[in-house]
Amino acid sequence: MQKALIFDIKRYCINDGPGIRMTVFFKGCSLACRWCHNPESISPKTQKMFDAGKCIGCGECVRICPVRACRMTETGVVTDRELCTACGKCADICPTRATEMSGRWYTSADLFGEIERDIPFFDQSGGGVTFSGGEPLLQPAFLQEILEACGRRGVHRAIDTSGLVATEVLLEAAERTDLFLYDLKLMDPDRHRSYTGVGNEKVLANLTALAETGAAIQVRLPLIRGVNADSRNIEATAAFVAGLAGARKPVTLLPYHKVAAGKHARLGQEYGDCGLAEPDQVDIERTIDIFSIHGLTATVGG
Repeated sequence: MQKALIFDIKRYCINDGPGIRMTVFFKGCSLACRWCHNPESISPKTQKMFDAGKCIGCGECVRICPVRACRMTETGVVTDRELCTACGKCADICPTRATEMSGRWYTSADLFGEIERDIPFFDQSGGGVTFSGGEPLLQPAFLQEILEACGRRGVHRAIDTSGLVATEVLLEAAERTDLFLYDLKLMDPDRHRSYTGVGNEKVLANLTALAETGAAIQVRLPLIRGVNADSRNIEATAAFVAGLAGARKPVTLLPYHKVAAGKHARLGQEYGDCGLAEPDQVDIERTIDIFSIHGLTATVGG
């Protein structure tokens, strides 16, 4: 039985596919987008997250740490991230949950047990499960196993992907998936590399290949002023999506919000937003209009 590292399971979601859904967030990502609102999803390893505002200074984490990575200072508890092994003992003992571990191993049976509890909600609403991240396709053997388990119970299956995976992995998953939420960031490969750490050639080639299979695809575009909300990028994106094989793909716009700073702090990381800005209504309406000219329907999502 396969195992996967998962950092969150959210119930009663309404923005990750049709109906009421469960969204399962996998650890590990192929990209490192500067605007990522789940920075804990990028690393493929379990990570410690610490919220100083919840800490009451009891010192239990200092006492129990087997490698003495935690210590008490005048400003509160600090962790030596070089020494920390992410064993989780400090999180287990923390009375206020100021310390938590991001990343827990699940077997496919464990996860499907969680999914089964929500099947009545899926049936009533036309919902299902969305596998997100991070990048769920980076843990393909587990994902295939859980997709098949959902299929046997008639649970609707969606995969939220950046597309930066081996083509054969993507196409194999397509045989067991009802909907893809496919993220596009930037069309220019150099700018894509600048903001995400990698080029976009594989992302675009995989989307082309996926569309040719007839898979149901919803394109998702994070909209960020100063990064990709300019008319040139939107025009190039719309032309590319309009040229994909099969039926016209719906487009969901995801306006950027500065919500990640707190998570970076809890991870002990500096957050440099590098001038990223939220789009205004003019940006959003212009984007919708450009997609419309290309025969595509773009709506604002959550």
